[in-house]
Amino acid sequence: MSVRFTLDAGDLDDAIVRLRPLFDFEPASLMEAIAALGESQTRRRIESEKAAPDGTPWQENLEGTPILRRTGRHLLDSVASYATGDEAVWGAGWEHAHVHQDGMTIVPKAAGKLAFKVAGNFVMADEVTIPARPFVGISEDNQSEIVDLVTDYLGLGGMAK
Repeated sequence: MSVRFTLDAGDLDDAIVRLRPLFDFEPASLMEAIAALGESQTRRRIESEKAAPDGTPWQENLEGTPILRRTGRHLLDSVASYATGDEAVWGAGWEHAHVHQDGMTIVPKAAGKLAFKVAGNFVMADEVTIPARPFVGISEDNQSEIVDLVTDYLGLGGMAK
């Protein structure tokens, strides 16, 4: 009695060609591209989307001015990214960025009250609560953009979806 196996490897060459980017993968340039995309997504959120990564719209400010843009460009100008061969990082370096990301209640340090102007009116208050307006993070759309970037970079097209 004899047994015969036949292996059709006709598609093997095509599979090897499609997987070649994985064999020769150098992560540094991909990490740079992901970091730049994350930075761009964060800038877009501040400039036009005006919503947290989870889709929650940011609370309007009392003056009705553009949210996270009233005091100049400190926050937007501090958004930056960097990458190494192992990671892609982006965020904001401005010293007060965390106040907008997480929210904060501000109380007077030495005086009995806080004093400031709102819409041209002088105001005094015991405390001021700045609501959280998260601008750093990854939304579902951001995640899809990153997956598309990675699969395109690796030449995998829609294979990873």
